[in-house]
Amino acid sequence: MKLSDLVSKPQLKKITISEPAVVEKYGDELEFYIYDRQPLDQFIKMATASQGDQVALFKMVNELVLDETGAPVVREGTALPNDVTLAVIAAVIDQLGK
Repeated sequence: MKLSDLVSKPQLKKITISEPAVVEKYGDELEFYIYDRQPLDQFIKMATASQGDQVALFKMVNELVLDETGAPVVREGTALPNDVTLAVIAAVIDQLGK
């Protein structure tokens, strides 16, 4: 296989949070989008932050969490509930690890 066969533009991928505690509290599964491919420097920063710098990790995840149009969900001056933020971080790390 040629390496060029693996090259493509990043596509939005839907992520669903279906943890029972989240569904019970918010009444439904929660959905958001991330790009299926991330720049390598972003991936390395995320991996490094997940091992120690939690503040940087939260900031990076907020930049990666998008709506169905590719716009950031968390904008300046807004925030997700803490339990949702933790679930989103776990989902993003899981997805990027694949």
